[in-house]
Amino acid sequence: MKIVVHTDQADQWQAALSEALPEATVLKSDAPAQERQGADYLAVWKAPGHLLAEQRALKGIINLGAGVDHLLASPERPADVPIVKLRDAGMGELMADYVLYGVLHFYRSMDRYSAQQPGAQWQPHEVVEKAQWPVGVLGLGAIGQAVASALDQAGFPVLGWSRSPKTLKNVRCLHGEAGLDELLGQVQSVVTILPDTPATRHILNAERLARLPKGGSVINPGRGGLIDEDALLEALGSGEQEGHLRGALLDVFSEEPLPAAHPLWQHPRVLITPHMAAPTPLADAIDQVISYLHAFEAGDAIATVNPSDGY
Repeated sequence: MKIVVHTDQADQWQAALSEALPEATVLKSDAPAQERQGADYLAVWKAPGHLLAEQRALKGIINLGAGVDHLLASPERPADVPIVKLRDAGMGELMADYVLYGVLHFYRSMDRYSAQQPGAQWQPHEVVEKAQWPVGVLGLGAIGQAVASALDQAGFPVLGWSRSPKTLKNVRCLHGEAGLDELLGQVQSVVTILPDTPATRHILNAERLARLPKGGSVINPGRGGLIDEDALLEALGSGEQEGHLRGALLDVFSEEPLPAAHPLWQHPRVLITPHMAAPTPLADAIDQVISYLHAFEAGDAIATVNPSDGY
């Protein structure tokens, strides 16, 4: 078995896979081209086009992350090779921590206290009951479910949305266009954890952002393309002039790194993090990748990515 690895952590992945699969040849993507060719599997994150194009005998591609938009968009991707992706692999807990922080940031008025501090303003704000702060989670895959569960355990009412019907304990699950409209009209904070597909691009556009209650907040640790950034800026207002929305916590953007001149950087009601909400824990991810490789080799049934759906 020959495996070629491409990721920022290629050294660690090569060492871990070589130890777990001593019979396999594990190469990094910077190995000589003649050595890389004829690979059985690619284990990759944002693989360069030449790496995909040069392979002619792949049995499978393992995407070392939850998002497959970069891989699916590559014209060099061999269309007939099955793709699997990391599903949670320890990312769910980290994502839940990030989202819970974001919800508490607005729920406990930390944004307001931060704005007051430069003026030495001593002004407590009312703390409402958590029952009055419903949170909407857009995307109920493995990671979205972990986030919804964490919010429920923290005491917040949770509404979840997905394209097709789902049932989750203590989560009011909605689906379809009508379900999305219903959710947006009821939540104080909305969290986006959807894949980036043509169907989800700018799912939070000007019209849908306007459906959020006055003073609502947006938390996006999912994909940058889920939010129309211009519409979000408009909904947030400018400078001291408040808009329809109170604030946003954003981890992902349509262009990354976010350009230094982008107005989101300087907006007083936006908190920016550099795509760090849920880094993949190496140990959990390696265990999952090894299980995928064993399943491929044994011919076992395996949940693969559907390119037409985008996930």
